[in-house]
Amino acid sequence: MSSNEASQEQSPVVEELDQEAQMRAEEEALVQAEDEMIERINQAEKKAEENWELLLRSKAEMENLRRRTQIDLENAHKYGIERFVSELLPVMDSMELGLAVENASTESLREGMTLTLNMVNQMFEKFNIKMIDPVNEPFNPELHQAMTAQPTDEFEPNTVIAVMQKGYLLNDRLVRPAMVMVSKAVE
Repeated sequence: MSSNEASQEQSPVVEELDQEAQMRAEEEALVQAEDEMIERINQAEKKAEENWELLLRSKAEMENLRRRTQIDLENAHKYGIERFVSELLPVMDSMELGLAVENASTESLREGMTLTLNMVNQMFEKFNIKMIDPVNEPFNPELHQAMTAQPTDEFEPNTVIAVMQKGYLLNDRLVRPAMVMVSKAVE
């Protein structure tokens, strides 16, 4: 057998060995790729689980916040005027004391009413309640309610000449318009 023939005979064996080595290398690469994919999947599952737990915690926190806010809102509605009431009670006490006095003179009753009215005015200041008393001011339909129009030469037309009932603002929001008499031109 010549060396050429021997190399031809070895060639299929070598080729077969090369193919087996290549197949093993490919299998190892596939196994390695599979291991990497499994690791990636495990990491992704772990991350998904962490995100799911974070979502559940966030949802629970939002629900707790919603409940607390609702309770706070209910309490604000129930007890929002508590400060106002505590300021109003001394006014009530003063009025009751004034009525409890027997044989009171007109002057002492008037003095007591004046003191009580001063207490109310102080309370209004604390709570930013402003009185609307627009005598001699131009008529403003946003703050005044015209009850009558009086023809007169003494005032410019559309001037408030009398106030039947004062109006009030709470934090610059109209609570009650002033009921007024407005001047109009004499015809």
